[in-house]
Amino acid sequence: MSASSPSPLDFFARLNWIDGRPLLDTMEPYRREFMTRALYTLRDDGTPLYNLVLSGRAKKNNKTTDLVLASFYRLLIWDSPQGNDVNILANDEDQAGDDLKLAKKLVDANPGTLGREVNVLTKGIRRRDNRGDIRILPARDALGAHGKTASLNAYDEIHGYRNWDIFEALAPDPTRADALQWITSYDTIYSSPGVPLYDLKALGKDGGDPRMLFSWYSGDLCTDPALAELPQEQRANPSMDSWPEGPAYLEQQKRRLPTHKYRRLHLNLPGAPNGALLDGDMVMRAIVPTLRAIPPERGEKYRAFVDMSGGSSDDATLAIGHKDARGRLILDLLVSQDGPTPFNPQKAVEKFARHMKVYGIRKAIGDNYAGETFKYAFEAQQIVLKSSEMSRTEIYEAFEPRLNAGDVELLDVPKLQEQLLTLVVRGAQIDHQPGDHDDFSNAAAGVLTLDFDKADDDGWPVKAPPNHTGKISDPLAMFR
Repeated sequence: MSASSPSPLDFFARLNWIDGRPLLDTMEPYRREFMTRALYTLRDDGTPLYNLVLSGRAKKNNKTTDLVLASFYRLLIWDSPQGNDVNILANDEDQAGDDLKLAKKLVDANPGTLGREVNVLTKGIRRRDNRGDIRILPARDALGAHGKTASLNAYDEIHGYRNWDIFEALAPDPTRADALQWITSYDTIYSSPGVPLYDLKALGKDGGDPRMLFSWYSGDLCTDPALAELPQEQRANPSMDSWPEGPAYLEQQKRRLPTHKYRRLHLNLPGAPNGALLDGDMVMRAIVPTLRAIPPERGEKYRAFVDMSGGSSDDATLAIGHKDARGRLILDLLVSQDGPTPFNPQKAVEKFARHMKVYGIRKAIGDNYAGETFKYAFEAQQIVLKSSEMSRTEIYEAFEPRLNAGDVELLDVPKLQEQLLTLVVRGAQIDHQPGDHDDFSNAAAGVLTLDFDKADDDGWPVKAPPNHTGKISDPLAMFR
């Protein structure tokens, strides 16, 4: 590694774009500045400042182009005594094929520069002096690559990653001061803690890692001060002015795509999978930002729904809600058992019973999990548990029109958001995807589809919780 290595812009000035134009003429100022910061911000000893780059933009904003250009720079220009190998990890086979095609087209467009230095392989690019390869492969094919050292590990589109396995397999070599991880993607469909893109965005927003470059352009977050105050389409699409159709392209896509796909692809906002049941926009509008719980108020009629679990793999969840004076359905509380799975379900019953009593509730509706088992457990806590008359699919079918009508107010609970956005329709059934869960969404939808207008003698309380005279000053105190 050496500070004497030519800068990225010096290198790019020698290249043509695939249509024959000088490459720098195709690069907007924001991209030139980004590439220089990411690849050529150096510390006093000449080593790169950044060892992690997270770049998020909407579709058609040159994310992959910049990743491939960075790969060629690290392969050919950056002087590294430990070699110049580069791994490009694509989201799937199709993405890997597209990345390889772009790399090959760049070689073809630059026969006197790139073509003179590299050989094109079946799944990558190799320096003619054998001092480095660009290996392009689907991410799953990298799981066995433990211990391989590389100058650059570049991840193209991680929006579908559910865990950190790929990153663990390709952890950067700690003996290399110039090792760089480069991640580019539009936003994830799994927007909850533990999902790599969610966690990495949180790290970037926090700003506490001086060796991370966080560059994010989306409808609700823009790290570029020059665009931060513009409308959301412009914030998410910094390359819009270079499109032949300009803003008309987005209007076309808005008409043609489902809302959840448009949000994720073109506004770089959390989206939803194919076959998603719920409109992502309506889910996000229903969530009250930062609202975690609403304490009980005198005179309100609260109801409860529980989704129980045996404790081995699924969460047990309790949802409490009420209907306000305007007829809106309000989710007041959504909690699970203490701690992760596995857990003791009896402890969950005791916890849920305590919460219900705070809201003056002595009767709850639940799914039919484990037959009569939990009915007796709740009975021991002076709570009557009745089985839901609706199936899970019927609950979601009743919930959707209320959500779409704007009659629902939801708490800001990450697992609830993720599960609502990832519910899918399978034939005649509504369910979560394989490996996913819907404990939080089932409980929330369950309580908000109950009949809040039933007569009082049906067993639903209308009195204020015992010894309660108004709002609790610390709404979360009862839940700690």
